Amino acid sequence: MERIWSMLADPNMQWIFLGCTLLGLSSGVIGCFSYLRKQSLMGDTLAHAALPGICIAFMLTGIKSIGLFLIGAGIAGIIATFGIGYITRNSKLKQDAAMGIVLSAFFGLGIVLLTLIQHGSYGNQAGLDKFLFGQAASMIASDVITMTIVCISLITICTLLFKQFKIISFDPGFARGLGYPVAFLEQLLMLLIVVAVVAGIQAVGVVLVAALLITPAVSARYWTDRLGLMVVLSGLFGAVSGAIGTWISASVSNLPTGPVTVLAATLLFVVSILFGPQRGLVAKRLLRKSVKQRYQRENELQLEGSIKKEAAL
Repeated sequence: MERIWSMLADPNMQWIFLGCTLLGLSSGVIGCFSYLRKQSLMGDTLAHAALPGICIAFMLTGIKSIGLFLIGAGIAGIIATFGIGYITRNSKLKQDAAMGIVLSAFFGLGIVLLTLIQHGSYGNQAGLDKFLFGQAASMIASDVITMTIVCISLITICTLLFKQFKIISFDPGFARGLGYPVAFLEQLLMLLIVVAVVAGIQAVGVVLVAALLITPAVSARYWTDRLGLMVVLSGLFGAVSGAIGTWISASVSNLPTGPVTVLAATLLFVVSILFGPQRGLVAKRLLRKSVKQRYQRENELQLEGSIKKEAAL
């Protein structure tokens, strides 16, 4: 504990710890709705689609600013979202195939632009490739403040529109019958996913940020059947993953925060899949064992009853 408090006494570590924890919290909350809507690949697609937006923002401004990168990545993510919708509506391809196409095309474009920047005459390009795998240690106070505002906004919107998001996640037709603007809410939810992905790119990177959206949500699903509690647990799992990832990466030299955070979320998923109260493997094993014992006991009682009847005759 003394070592933990000594690390948290460092102002730079405090900013990184706060940023990664809030990032995990907001990603876990918004990831629940993505998971329930069976759009788990959407986060990965939008994360890879953000790379060309970051590169174009840097090429146009020549400034490495998290605010400008958020704008560029957000625009790229929105374009990718409309591209997926266009392909799905105007072809026989399903959504997963459309997402795979958009993911590959945008990520390929991002790598090409990143190569042009590295071999071009652009100044101040050092560290731009860190957005592939993230570099939480490079975050400064202004970056964390921006991430904090974004994360708090995401959580606030999800809290205020929880009932609407809940209905469209399970039954869009019923929501449409109640008079809710389903199309607008679906686009808003997609926009929130884009914002959550973009906010986590600097800490986790475009390759791994989707894991923070889906893994906490899947882990929370093993602990409850209620959506409200699932959202709370998912946010808690994401926040704990961000905190653990920051602490471990700070304890070991040259250990990146993003991958360690994803590994921490994966560890929580393993614990959930093993010890979940209803869906966990251990709970299912115990349930099968108890049912088998009860079945055997009922057979023994029936057999004893049959023997007594035959003895009475």
